[in-house]
Amino acid sequence: MNKIAIMGAMPEEIEPLLAKVENIKKIEYADNSYYEATYKGKELVIAYSKIGKVFSSLTASTLLEKFSCTTLLFSGVAGAINPSLKIGDLIIADKLCQHDLDITVFGHPHGFVPEGAVFVESDMKLRTIAKDVASQNGLSLIEGTIATGDQFVASYERKAFIESTFNADALEMEGASVAVVCDALNVPFFILRAISDTASDDANIDFDEFMINSAKISANFILDMVESIE
Repeated sequence: MNKIAIMGAMPEEIEPLLAKVENIKKIEYADNSYYEATYKGKELVIAYSKIGKVFSSLTASTLLEKFSCTTLLFSGVAGAINPSLKIGDLIIADKLCQHDLDITVFGHPHGFVPEGAVFVESDMKLRTIAKDVASQNGLSLIEGTIATGDQFVASYERKAFIESTFNADALEMEGASVAVVCDALNVPFFILRAISDTASDDANIDFDEFMINSAKISANFILDMVESIE
């Protein structure tokens, strides 16, 4: 039976999930909390990673190695780069990159390290399920590149650099590191983000107001996906 890991970065991003699942069992491990649960007969493990690439890598690795999850879904919020994305819109990652990874002084492109890759692609089957869920619920869904970095981007200059360098549509702080872990361990993964801000100079104003609602949108979407995963 498929055991599905569901991650968010912050407590607010998993609270809507925990409110809807059943048979919750909380397990403390590696200075974090993991919640085993069920949803409509499916076995889940839910956790928030804390913010950033290091913590999200640790949490993803724990979900796959300690809890033996066989699929990983990430639900959360992101800042928009693509001008067509508005607050509340949904984006799924077809591929992800690390926008703050820079050893260009050695002749490598931004986002690349030896034995790695600039982009990591998400699972196509899970993306197809997501598109079906969106269609069934009358939701608009954009598929694109998500850039990850250990920075909350709140400047037009940095946004323009990420857009021009990686052709990214949205940015956040955990997705690509989760992608690297899942790719290395051959576990299919999926990243869904609801747009909470426009990654511009007013990002700090938008974020607090819209983050909770965006997290709820993502959580509902993820649970609809869970029903369709075999």
